[in-house]
Amino acid sequence: MSRLLEVNNLKTSFYTHLGEVQAVRGVTFSMDKGDILGIVGESGSGKSVTALSIMKLIDHPGRIKEGEILFEGEDLTARTEKKMSELRGSEISMIFQDPMTSLNPVYTIKNQMVEVIRRHNKVSKKEAANRAMEMLSLVGIPEPERRIKSFPHEFSGGMRQRAMIATALSCSPKLLIADEPTTALDVTIQAQILDLMKKLTKEIDTSIILITHDLGVIAEICNKMVVMYGGMMMEKGTTDQIFHKPSHPYTVGLLKSVPRMDCAKERLIPIPGSPPDLLAPPKGCPFSTRCPHAMQICLEEAPPVFQVEENHTSACWLLHEDAPGMEGYHKGCDIVG
Repeated sequence: MSRLLEVNNLKTSFYTHLGEVQAVRGVTFSMDKGDILGIVGESGSGKSVTALSIMKLIDHPGRIKEGEILFEGEDLTARTEKKMSELRGSEISMIFQDPMTSLNPVYTIKNQMVEVIRRHNKVSKKEAANRAMEMLSLVGIPEPERRIKSFPHEFSGGMRQRAMIATALSCSPKLLIADEPTTALDVTIQAQILDLMKKLTKEIDTSIILITHDLGVIAEICNKMVVMYGGMMMEKGTTDQIFHKPSHPYTVGLLKSVPRMDCAKERLIPIPGSPPDLLAPPKGCPFSTRCPHAMQICLEEAPPVFQVEENHTSACWLLHEDAPGMEGYHKGCDIVG
């Protein structure tokens, strides 16, 4: 497979009257064509800012301080805004968390989809409308010829999200970034949206970055994942590697806090404490104050990235050859089955 996206040492900050908020601090990952990459972490971990940085949608007072964002070998950080606007929607598309804030309430679905399609393709209004109806049909909206004339408020939450996916994919982008695409939906609609996204990646040949706090969603459709905390990457690897052999205490904490049918008698174990203040981030590991295995070095020095196995890395001092290890992680109910 050929490399589609490579993010190297990405640092993004917001400069407020209180000081610099270091939202993303040295994130590095890559994905190949055909990958579905999940980025997981609790609120404030830097997931959405990472996605917005890739799209170069960081507005004042924020800016990308450092790093590379290589899309098919080209560094997007060097692109002008005009060049980026040509790329957005055609090569890279994004689905935002709330479709009601992304869809304009005073324009019909048709008007909005046609505008996107014509912006990136030299087609007539009729051709663009036909493409829009084709995409609405593809995402499972019935009677697209009639429903395309609707306003957003006339759609249910699930249908609005489908319309957003249809719009994002209408120009057949090579990369789709989905930021919490199922958060406001009930579990039945959520499952339908996830199945739809898996299906469309094959039909349209689109790769996906899926941003979520839901490990169940990651397990459902992603083949790779990145675990973020405090603006930094804690662990990355294939989904199977991280679910079956988690190597960072934060990853283990996330997995143990998820309810499982086969471990119904086991109590869920929440992660105590709160995320770090990114106005004054800790100089050591950002998870050190909440970690049950923290050592003195964890508080004083940020850990390097250790190779756990092929394609699996983790930023944790417990992986150092002189560290005592992480005994007890798999006692009782396995973290994953």
